Amino acid sequence: MDDLAKELAISKKTIYSFFENKTHLVECSTLHLCSTINSSIHQLATKELHPIDELFEVRQIVRRFLKNEKSSPQYQLQKYFPALFKRLKDEQLMMMRDFLMSNIRRGIELGVYRDDMNPEMIFRLYFFTYFSLRDPQEFPEKLFNTQELIFQHIIYHVRGIATAKGAAYLETYLINNQE
Repeated sequence: MDDLAKELAISKKTIYSFFENKTHLVECSTLHLCSTINSSIHQLATKELHPIDELFEVRQIVRRFLKNEKSSPQYQLQKYFPALFKRLKDEQLMMMRDFLMSNIRRGIELGVYRDDMNPEMIFRLYFFTYFSLRDPQEFPEKLFNTQELIFQHIIYHVRGIATAKGAAYLETYLINNQE
């Protein structure tokens, strides 16, 4: 709280006039950030982009909001605020389920995703694998760049569910959007 007060050039007393304690501050700020990201993803879904483009756009949205994050906020929440971590994970699961199920359905309709898969299973594989990528115990930052991991995860996911048409679209996307 001392560091935050110093950074904001206000007293701790002022901070505590808005928040009961540090846990309340973390909860409010984390929920606000997640709500903002969720709103941006919801807005993205209304644009009805190509399903493969949409997956990469979600990555950009999250990246934009967490751009300066060096250490894993997910890991910190899990370690220091486990109840809040579980709540956020459950909320993200529900929000991303709606988004990804729609993405999968549209991909199948467009013929870029295979129609012989179980969408619920594919969603869960994608979501829980994505979540584990942000765990520094599983993927240490010394060995793996988080943004590169997420980028490769999307490629891996699409290649696993794509038709020949979808795979060709992905390859064109990768050529045109080299990082």
